Amino acid sequence: MLKATLRSFLAHKGRLLLSALAVVLSVAFVAGSLIFSDTVTRTFDRLFASTSADLTVEPRDDLKASVPTGAVQTVPAALAGRVAAVDGVASAHADVSVENITVVDGGNESVGPTSGAPTVATDWYLTDRSPVELTSGRVPRGDGEAVLDADTAGRKGVRTGDTLTVMAQPGSFRVEVVGIATFKTTNPGAALVFLAPEVAATRLLGSADLATGISVQAAAGVADAELKPRVAAALGAGPYDVRTADEQAKSAAAELGGFLDVVKYVMLGFAGVAVLVGVFLIVNTFSMLIAQRTRELGLLRALGADRRQVRRSVLTEAVLLGLVGSTLGLAAGIGLAAGLIRLMSAFGMNLSTAEMVVGWATPLSAYAVGVGVTFAAACLPARRAAAVSPMAALADGDVAGVDRPLKARAVVGAVVGVLGAAALVGCATASRTASAASLLGLGVVLTLIATVVAGPLLVRPVIRVLGAAFPALFGSIGRMSRRNALRNPRRTGATAAALMVGLALVVGMSVASASMSKSFDRQIDETLGADFVIQNTNLTPFSREVTDRVRGTEGVGVVVRQRFAPVAVRLPDGERVRTTAAGYDRRVDEVARVTYARGNTAAALADGAIGMDVDFAEDHGVRVGSVVPVEFPGGRTASFRVGALTDQDSAEGFGMEGGLVFGIGTVEAYVPGGQDSVLYVNAAAGTDADELRPRLERTLDPYPQVRARDQADYKELVHDQIAVLLHLVYALLGLAIVIAVLGVVNTLALSVVERTREIGLLRAIGLSRRQLRRMIRLESVVIAVFGAVLGLVLGLVWGVCTQRLLALQGMKALAIPWGTIVAVVVGSAVVGVVAALLPALRASRMNVLSAIAHD
Repeated sequence: MLKATLRSFLAHKGRLLLSALAVVLSVAFVAGSLIFSDTVTRTFDRLFASTSADLTVEPRDDLKASVPTGAVQTVPAALAGRVAAVDGVASAHADVSVENITVVDGGNESVGPTSGAPTVATDWYLTDRSPVELTSGRVPRGDGEAVLDADTAGRKGVRTGDTLTVMAQPGSFRVEVVGIATFKTTNPGAALVFLAPEVAATRLLGSADLATGISVQAAAGVADAELKPRVAAALGAGPYDVRTADEQAKSAAAELGGFLDVVKYVMLGFAGVAVLVGVFLIVNTFSMLIAQRTRELGLLRALGADRRQVRRSVLTEAVLLGLVGSTLGLAAGIGLAAGLIRLMSAFGMNLSTAEMVVGWATPLSAYAVGVGVTFAAACLPARRAAAVSPMAALADGDVAGVDRPLKARAVVGAVVGVLGAAALVGCATASRTASAASLLGLGVVLTLIATVVAGPLLVRPVIRVLGAAFPALFGSIGRMSRRNALRNPRRTGATAAALMVGLALVVGMSVASASMSKSFDRQIDETLGADFVIQNTNLTPFSREVTDRVRGTEGVGVVVRQRFAPVAVRLPDGERVRTTAAGYDRRVDEVARVTYARGNTAAALADGAIGMDVDFAEDHGVRVGSVVPVEFPGGRTASFRVGALTDQDSAEGFGMEGGLVFGIGTVEAYVPGGQDSVLYVNAAAGTDADELRPRLERTLDPYPQVRARDQADYKELVHDQIAVLLHLVYALLGLAIVIAVLGVVNTLALSVVERTREIGLLRAIGLSRRQLRRMIRLESVVIAVFGAVLGLVLGLVWGVCTQRLLALQGMKALAIPWGTIVAVVVGSAVVGVVAALLPALRASRMNVLSAIAHD
């Protein structure tokens, strides 16, 4: 049996190749994501471990802002002296390092990275653990001088002697580049500007008495763990965190982990789609091979092979396919990881493929996915193979199982479908986001399973409709192609299912994204009353200097500032909610239309008051007049009286979770050093908005990171952000279509082999090569369009239910992207034509006499 299995596998290696490609793709994404993330993690672990001080003292930050505030948490610079006096401390340095800056060159072009990495300004203080070394020029001395990192200088064409403008929270200032520093280790992609130690705190923090942290070097023979409690005791109960080098490295790595998780989950999402679609391909391939080998399996049974041996033979073929696919996929994954590493280098993160990490978990995961998927997918075909009777060897060559009843599928599909529909209805009618999301996920899974199981039942009625025009358009060729698609509903359903999955995903997400765009457009129209919105291009805060310049622009009337503050609010029901609150100037009603359930803007933004979303308040037992304690960064706390309850479509439009709002004076008092995130600007009386726009643009010309947008521009910004998600979905669709095309090609190729004698007879009675190719292409098109129809129906249902989930977050508009739907149908027909090219060409080249004699 082992010899027979190996011979069978080698005999069908061409037919199994396309199935192996699905395994290769899924394994490649799994292996590539693991190798890439392991490589980046190892590289940065080494960087953080080699550059962290023995001990680091930093301000305690229990409240992490989900939205940048521009505020820098600081410690007194005098702490360095107290720490230096601790027994076992060799030295202590007051560090200054900030990221809330923008640096531009003489042409007002930003020299910061475009990859999302920060621009960091810090004091020039080199130790044996510093990540850079001076390679050109000299160190900065006094005010007006700086050193720039070599990667940024090379990328932006900056040389020693050039002048840069640094826009910091205290204000802008000019510096001359007097030196270039080169990274000794991996450049994480950031742009680094080094200032003289004696001026860094004043220029970047606004006071020479402040620092962002204290770096401590232990005396010889003193362990970090031994020194930490001594330093902590010397600092007392202040709001400080003391970390050893290992702890600091782990903390820095944890912050990097968020970026790595995004990359990993995106790639694993691609792997998941490849696995899901590949399962259909593998099941279909093995089912067709077993159907074609009915007589062969019957002979094996007649010669004494029992059911278990036959089943084991088929599963062994699947394992061999999985091993081959996994090996090739692992190699492709290494190549994919190398490509990602080079891509990161193009964005400024200088990783080396020579340091690529292939841990033991990577090949283990690769083979577990590849072999596991093929083995699981082959179980059902193996069971069918074991059921072949020895008498099948005496039967003719017709394909077994074509006319088997579909009653079991009908029952299972109906039950699962009803459960899935009930879950989706529950999602559409739910009043809580968490329960709606859970029901949506359950409904998507169940309806997908139901459609796959019951798909063969839909083949005949749907394809009869889709192919109804074939006889009229293509005559007998069209009639035969439609009958071929109807001949084996199980096969047609399984082939179409691969395409259906990808299309259902893209249609569902397209409906959701179109609905989000329409909802935001409606909210902007209904709530935004400002002529212009001024904000950073990367949505980070900007300095007060920009606000002052805008206010001084000729023709500017009302200017309303918006700032954010991370807070934790303790509610009457005992819950402590960490969120981000927004602060506004009191003339916000002149630039925005805010709806209130109780109170008004004056009450919400008054001193000592807080505004809150009405639904959030009701959930936690808060009423107008309630007093709630609020915690701010740096350990600051205060109690505020609830002055008003807002009733916006989306709380996020006026604040964040809970819709918490303060007067901007409160935010300035409790989050000192913060920066404005948005300015809402109205033209003064007698000044037209079109007239004001060029004036604002001239005012903002020295600040290339800040833009003035009108309502149309603001909508475009929102659409661009949503489009990022949509592009990812389209990429997933592309992958699903590639695998689906492989599935259609495989099915048609095996179908051609199966119908060799039939094709020979058709050719013998006058069917031309051209007519034969057309027949196979039409068969492929109708199968692909059938999959598209199922995918459209599923995707529309999923998309509508997703929109109902979004409605709970205030995005209540439903939009159906009809253009995308038409493109999907047309694209599916094109997919069918492309997938049929090779099988049709192969069929047309058959020798007529050999085909007729085929057994």
